[in-house]
Amino acid sequence: MAVPISEFAVHLRPQDNVAVARKPIPSGTTFAFDGGTFTLAKGIGMGHKFAVVPIKEGDPIHKYGQVIGFAGRNVAPGEHVHVHNVTAGAFERDYAYASQIPAPLPPPAEYRTFMGFDRGEGRAPHQRYGTRNYLAVISTVNCSASTSKYIADRVRALGLLKDYPNVDGVIAIVHRQGCGMQFDGPDHQQLDRTLAGFARHPNVAAYLLVGLGCEIVQASHLIENEKLNLLQLDGKKGTPLALSIQECGGIGKTVEAGVQAVAEMLPRVNDVRRVQLPAKHLILGTNCGGSDGNSGVTANPALGVASDMMVQQGGTSVLGETTEIYGAEHILTRRAVSKEVGEKLVERIKWWEWYTSMFGAEINNNPSPGNKEGGLTTIYEKSLGAIAKAGGTAMVDVYRYAEPVTAKGFVVMDTPGYDPVSMTGIVAGGANVCVFTTGRGSVFGCKPAPCVKVATNTPLYTHMIGDMDIDAGKVLTGVSVEAVGQEIFEKVLSVASGEKTKSELNGVGEEEFAPWSIGPTL
Repeated sequence: MAVPISEFAVHLRPQDNVAVARKPIPSGTTFAFDGGTFTLAKGIGMGHKFAVVPIKEGDPIHKYGQVIGFAGRNVAPGEHVHVHNVTAGAFERDYAYASQIPAPLPPPAEYRTFMGFDRGEGRAPHQRYGTRNYLAVISTVNCSASTSKYIADRVRALGLLKDYPNVDGVIAIVHRQGCGMQFDGPDHQQLDRTLAGFARHPNVAAYLLVGLGCEIVQASHLIENEKLNLLQLDGKKGTPLALSIQECGGIGKTVEAGVQAVAEMLPRVNDVRRVQLPAKHLILGTNCGGSDGNSGVTANPALGVASDMMVQQGGTSVLGETTEIYGAEHILTRRAVSKEVGEKLVERIKWWEWYTSMFGAEINNNPSPGNKEGGLTTIYEKSLGAIAKAGGTAMVDVYRYAEPVTAKGFVVMDTPGYDPVSMTGIVAGGANVCVFTTGRGSVFGCKPAPCVKVATNTPLYTHMIGDMDIDAGKVLTGVSVEAVGQEIFEKVLSVASGEKTKSELNGVGEEEFAPWSIGPTL
């Protein structure tokens, strides 16, 4: 007996020639569709696609009402549509800059608040309002990474934090860069910008810089180039505290000096208290990783709803992963508030085409093996699902990697698609709370910003309940995308007010700091 497609799958748009399985479908299942029937010759896994009409070789494959690839051969109704019979190909995209600017959202029924930290007027607005209260030990170079970690570890081992309940922790910001690059070149400037973004982050009350002494990324250059001033712990400005292993006389002496410096800062960090703040002060960083075929059906569009709600409150939502915008950028350029803003995004797309070609690679060398196993076939499909996180408001600006995000509304930041590198840039830009969607099961965290995890399907949420905060798989059983979006928004406000995310409870978030290196290591 033929059953409706809706019993097993989702047919997203009337013009789509494929449907997406919302649960495993056994072989031999017969579907009723558009006045006829067809039968699956083979079983279809959750998140995977199957044809609902005949598709001729070379014809476009449509999902979300958009082209996601082209048939590599004739495809019959009920046949699995995936990498074995789909090619990415290339197609012209009309950017139509600023041609479909969405109307501003009406004022919300209620302006919401959260309990956060106000750093005071000495900070720029995008660096002022925090959701956490950390002290950071920031390594300027990999050569001082272990020493920076030793300082943070010693502070914890000595139990110095027990007397300071308002301090969320002392975190070590360490990485594998800082030397072997052109002095004052693109990589040096970008790493300076990233480190400064974490030093000035609204969730960081105070920081200590730790270097070796002979590296390219000198603390003095970082301080001068990024105009770093001592944070407003005592209402005064001054030169940030920086330690050099070579000047201190080795690792042991540097750790002693670092622990002493942290101990002196902790009482002032602890003096800050949570206060009620408008939700407009939230900068929401969004990302998707370990995606599957349902990412663009459940979690990502639900996050898009939450993103719109944040914008409606007067806040900011940041979309990254430029390589996972590729193939769908024409949808965003139409939403740009001006041609100039749209052109900024396309310039970044063209740069990525050039950059990848320099290494004999292609942007559409994507999705990853895990993405494909989860049902994603081409970068176009992945990108169309990924930009759903951006909701439906106007794109007001495009930022370079780790640039301070100062605009209100929906913005794009140019980042790689690799999750830790992408989120590092977005957090450096000022995101004080993040939401990360996953269909395969990413366990990412990103201190100092809390990160809410949203599972795209219920089996994943249940299987990894210790890591997932929200189950968006409910959409596949009839709960509306809007309802899950509201749930995400409420969770963001709660987390911004101090509720711990699963990644925070697991202690995840320091090792994931991963600045983007774009040039050669010399």
